[in-house]
Amino acid sequence: MALEFATIYWRDMLRFFRFRALLISSLVQPALWLALYGAAMSSNFSRFGSALPVPEGAVSVSYLTFLGAGVIALTTLFTSLFGGISLLFDKNWGLLREVFASPLPRNSIIIGIGLSGVTKSILQVLVIMSFGLLIGVKFFQGYSIMETALAIAGILIFVGVFSIGFLFLSSAISMSMETPEGLQGVITLLTLPLFFASNALYPIEAFPDFVRLLSMLNPLTYLVNGVRYFAIGDDFYAIGYHYSYTTMDIVISFLALAAFALVMFLVARWIFKKATVT
Repeated sequence: MALEFATIYWRDMLRFFRFRALLISSLVQPALWLALYGAAMSSNFSRFGSALPVPEGAVSVSYLTFLGAGVIALTTLFTSLFGGISLLFDKNWGLLREVFASPLPRNSIIIGIGLSGVTKSILQVLVIMSFGLLIGVKFFQGYSIMETALAIAGILIFVGVFSIGFLFLSSAISMSMETPEGLQGVITLLTLPLFFASNALYPIEAFPDFVRLLSMLNPLTYLVNGVRYFAIGDDFYAIGYHYSYTTMDIVISFLALAAFALVMFLVARWIFKKATVT
């Protein structure tokens, strides 16, 4: 099982690195988005919030820093949702039929694709964090070397669990679709509510009640909570709101992501078991 899973994983990673245009665009695009959108919006939000008092004991952070965690989450979301598209191409080109006809357990396909997508997401997150620090994102302020290493590990763990959950979902959708256009339409339909009904770009406190409820059910919200906790701290002030996280808040966020990943794996496994490729 381990070797079979590793074969699927390695094949997908080779394909990722060999398509140079895809590799470069997937790493550069989120960094440019952070630089252009983040820098422009940071100056505006900083001007509007400069007159507001900072709560005692809280660390004031710029919108660029606040957004940096959101860009990490959004990039992970997009990469994960589109990660299953390779299965759709394999199905249309007849390659998946050969894999299904082999003794390879179908769970190995799901896990191999999922973990290759997690690897891609982690590479992107490391690029975004490095680039963000260069343009003024204030991550890990006041952290020691050990605390920074632990914080980065915490971020990557949250990213990994979130990513694999959406990769399982993407794989299940890909196996149910016939054309890349149909898959892209479904993914676009999913990304809009996940994107806007979250705390990635702005606080959710001002949301209408029904949108706030959606944000509480949104896995992206829990990923952003984890990234901000590790990258910024447990008590900070940004764009007019005071953010305070407890250890239990972060544990709940992690458990929510883990539960989502488990449910998506079960869904993907069910769809793969009944799938037929002609």
